[in-house]
Amino acid sequence: MTAVHAGTGGRIVAPPSMAELATDALRAMIFSGELALGERLVEARLTERLGVSRPPLREALQTLTHEGLVVAHPRRGATVRTLTRHDVYEIVTLREDLEALAVRLGVPVRVPERLERCRAALAAFEEVGRAGDESRFLHHKFEFHLSLVALAGHSRLTEAYRALSFQMQLCMAMNRTARRESLLENVERHRELLAVVEAGDPEVAQRALTEHGHTSFLLDLVDRLDGGTPESEEWLARRRGA
Repeated sequence: MTAVHAGTGGRIVAPPSMAELATDALRAMIFSGELALGERLVEARLTERLGVSRPPLREALQTLTHEGLVVAHPRRGATVRTLTRHDVYEIVTLREDLEALAVRLGVPVRVPERLERCRAALAAFEEVGRAGDESRFLHHKFEFHLSLVALAGHSRLTEAYRALSFQMQLCMAMNRTARRESLLENVERHRELLAVVEAGDPEVAQRALTEHGHTSFLLDLVDRLDGGTPESEEWLARRRGA
């Protein structure tokens, strides 16, 4: 008989399956850098590492393939997705434009509850930072940025941003492996950003958000990636100038 437990509001829900647990574990290993971009995912090693059999592991790998975090190669197994220079260009520019629109629409903040969500997201972000929890850090970092986007009260904008979640976190994971910044130093930069947003000047908030992006992304890391295009090279040149 399938075990169940009480969920929110007393509703009975089934516990996560082994495949779901394996998916969460692998996703955390990718985002923490334990599984490097481009690394081959050997089933025998992963079943031993996670303590699961091959069927749930394969289901987990299939889920991560649909999310864009894993690439399946015919007759060669699967690898963690790598990023090209053009990938980074697309992810970062789209993210920045969505955040810019959110600030333009949402600052000054008109609904106090939205700002409370930002503060709660920052508190959760700080909690995992203090715990040194690399496996959950990027998730909470994304949730904080999502809470800033939600200040606009624009559901379609929020959903468009949420759709980039895994790609953004993959990009963030690549960036974190090359940074000399502690988790709490990273949290502090986001606290400063929230303080500017709370002050309520949209132009100052936009400038702070732009500078936050410029200072937090390592261009020399992107320079080592393959797959450049005219668009990505022009973008990189502008960022170097900034």
